[in-house]
Amino acid sequence: MSSTLPIGASTLLRQSSFLFFLLSRSLSRFSSQIAAVAIGWQVYDLTGRAFDLGMVGLIQFLPTALLVFVAGSAADRYRRRRVVQACQIVEALTALYLCWGSYAGVMTEAQLFAATFMLGIGGAFESPATAALLPLIAPSGSLQRASALSSGAAQLATITGPALGGFAYAVAPGLPYGIMVAFWLGGMIFTGLIDVVDQPSAEEHASSKDLFAGVRFIRSNPAILGTISLDLFAVLFGGVVALLPIYARDILDAGPLGLGILRAAPAVGALVMTAVLARHTISRRAGLRMFQAVIVFGAATVVFALSHSMWLSVVALAILGAADTVSVVIRFSLVQIATPNQMRGRVGAVNFLFINASNQLGQFESGVTAALLGTVPAAVLGGAATVAVALLWMKLFPSLRKVERLE
Repeated sequence: MSSTLPIGASTLLRQSSFLFFLLSRSLSRFSSQIAAVAIGWQVYDLTGRAFDLGMVGLIQFLPTALLVFVAGSAADRYRRRRVVQACQIVEALTALYLCWGSYAGVMTEAQLFAATFMLGIGGAFESPATAALLPLIAPSGSLQRASALSSGAAQLATITGPALGGFAYAVAPGLPYGIMVAFWLGGMIFTGLIDVVDQPSAEEHASSKDLFAGVRFIRSNPAILGTISLDLFAVLFGGVVALLPIYARDILDAGPLGLGILRAAPAVGALVMTAVLARHTISRRAGLRMFQAVIVFGAATVVFALSHSMWLSVVALAILGAADTVSVVIRFSLVQIATPNQMRGRVGAVNFLFINASNQLGQFESGVTAALLGTVPAAVLGGAATVAVALLWMKLFPSLRKVERLE
């Protein structure tokens, strides 16, 4: 057993490489959130068609689906820090093009879609390389806290990024893209300052050239397969976010302001749980805690679905966000620890694909089910299905349920 003492959150934040990593990841996430608002708004300004808003999400997701194996292999074959920097440069150049086109007034729908696709390519390569980089930076015994802090920074960007993007677009259509350029270039600089002292060369491993080795590794490891698939199906069935506009207008009678509060509630709950996990790590029965978190997620979804009270709905969504954070931190830590360094890029790419697929398909599933059954029955069914999936996965993956520690 290692004699390394656990590292507190404040001490971890004084580790220069981790702090640079956190700043780089935060700036990239801010830019992505700003892009989602600015591009969506600009497309709708140009076309006035709701269908085109859906196309923006689809076009950004396509590179992840098409390049999942290539992106994972790149994260394992090359220096992950350099891969992240290359992606941030490509994203900054794309944002610069959007900034110029918007200021000049020559931006077309096709150009916006093309730029969105380029940003999707950058994200497809950046995400698995970033995820695989964190275990090489976090000191021994601190991966769980590092994951919690990284997740909290992402949630903060999720809360404030869209507001910043919307305000900047109201000032001038090109301004949000200019901010994105600055943020991505800043992220590239911070990435370059990260000191990775313990990264073996993945090119030394023959399996690094096997694009599909990550899939085979996941299939052969029940704990990782159970972890990734649990998240896929839990979010697929429990994705109630797509229905929030209906709840705000027709059920809670809360209006646009209420919709903003409802959308922020899960992220606020996630931030609170991040602070808790940064101070008090999960030291035992980690696998069981993950299943419990997913069950709480599903139960909170059912409570929200049946609520006709604004305050109860906000509390339910905050609990939902907190439970999701527990699940995310355990899942990330477990997958990274159980995966050899030379495989982390490819395994992370498959995991990233599953996360994106569950979010996108979950919103689609919620919309279709609501159209067929009604909004409240669809949300209740989704929450109940999430609980059922967690209980079923506890039976199907006993090795995952028995995971004790994350460090």
